[in-house]
Amino acid sequence: MISHTSENRQKPDQTIHDSDQVIHHQVLIVGGGTAGITVAAQLTRGWSNQLDVAILEPSDSHYYQPAWTLVGGGTFRMAKTRRDEASVIPRKAKWIRDAVVEFEPQQNRLKTRDGRTIQYDYLVVCAGIQIKWDDVKGLKENLGHAGVCSNYSFESVGSTWDNISHFKGGTAIFTQPVTGIKCGGAPQKICYLADDYFRQQGVREKTKIIFVSGTSSLFAVEKYRKVLEQVVQRKDIETRFNQSLVAISADSKEAIFRDLETGEESAIGYDMIHVTPPMGPPAFIAEGPLADEKGWVDVNQHTLQHVRFPNVFALGDSSNLPTSKTAAAIRKQAPVVTRNLKSLIAGKPLTASYNGYTSCPLVTGYGKLVLAEFDYDKLPDETFPFNQAKERWSMWLLKKYLLPVLYWKGMLKGRV
Repeated sequence: MISHTSENRQKPDQTIHDSDQVIHHQVLIVGGGTAGITVAAQLTRGWSNQLDVAILEPSDSHYYQPAWTLVGGGTFRMAKTRRDEASVIPRKAKWIRDAVVEFEPQQNRLKTRDGRTIQYDYLVVCAGIQIKWDDVKGLKENLGHAGVCSNYSFESVGSTWDNISHFKGGTAIFTQPVTGIKCGGAPQKICYLADDYFRQQGVREKTKIIFVSGTSSLFAVEKYRKVLEQVVQRKDIETRFNQSLVAISADSKEAIFRDLETGEESAIGYDMIHVTPPMGPPAFIAEGPLADEKGWVDVNQHTLQHVRFPNVFALGDSSNLPTSKTAAAIRKQAPVVTRNLKSLIAGKPLTASYNGYTSCPLVTGYGKLVLAEFDYDKLPDETFPFNQAKERWSMWLLKKYLLPVLYWKGMLKGRV
């Protein structure tokens, strides 16, 4: 558990507990993750800001998920990725510890799990992404056992390092699903760290590493894909594409994959397997009136305003923005939502525009990182005045030491 320093000490209770009343707020934010806290902080920042902002979030914990790759690779403390949700709620925002069960945007209201009706003038939806552990048969019940591990939850990320650090040789499989996921490059990062560690421990020569992806290539942006293909070749990692993990047989230690082109299934034996599970929109969004045909919140990709309900905005993983789902993307999306929402409240045109910027710090080993930054057109949109399609120690330092500080003390405070 983490200690409550002055940075993360719980604030006086801002939580709304009553469950038998109709509540009204000027701005209601659904989701207290990265996007929700960042937008709330920006909306309430400044001594003259009088907006009434509430955050609807059921969890009592807030996680810095970008570091879970490093936790799984044994180079970052798991406890440092978690803080109490109360400690990140902006001082001027109210926290409603509850969950949405139904949106009613025609009436500017929603219904909650605990029986509340919450009315709003403006709604911001940023409820994250749903991890679908059950979509792979045998995954949920074997996660953390029998060589099965995953970085994709706080409870399971420790099992990844346990498997890597105790690995004595054999076949190590790393998977990526065909669905949209948090940070498209993350599934291969842990594969590269495992390769490095196996070499350090002298077991790589008796190890076969296989990266199996439901996608058709290592990365969507050509500039960065080329360097990743060189990394895979250098590390002697076997790659298989258009293959979707459908089942795990823990008894026989076999992973069952379906070929997405032929539909045929095949089994690969493993000694350890790191699974990136399928993901999708939360059910309460996918089944409601705010969703597009695929279940994501349907917004204009530049203004982030809902295409049918003008007083609704969305950003982050639960939106249908055609870009990678990363915290870096949210860092650019949040100011657009904030400025356009304030413009709408003031009766002015929406002038802020998002160009699809996202970033994926591609860890290629201990002390090595390619910083991929690009826009909607899959064109590089880089920050630094050098070629970022190159493995650099400086970018590893950025990922491990500077980005967590930027997150906790910058983004979540509404400063960047």
